[in-house]
Amino acid sequence: MKYLIIYLILINIITFIAYGTDKAAAKAHAPRVRISTLLILAAIGGSAGAFSGMLIFRHKTKKWYFVFPVSLFLLIHIVVVAVLIGLFL
Repeated sequence: MKYLIIYLILINIITFIAYGTDKAAAKAHAPRVRISTLLILAAIGGSAGAFSGMLIFRHKTKKWYFVFPVSLFLLIHIVVVAVLIGLFL
């Protein structure tokens, strides 16, 4: 359980930074983080980082193809973590 918590913290920090980096690159007209990379990071456990990055950086919030999957990943991750906590308590 300890390793899962460490993993989730790290992947969410990495995902949050990726969304911030992509927003900064978009403003600077510099090379961007790939869409698939952002969504994969959200899917593999970084959904909270992605969701907060979207809100804080105001990035990709008008793109349904980001809002829907990131929200769905977040819901799934919350349920999975709640079930795992229930199993280990």
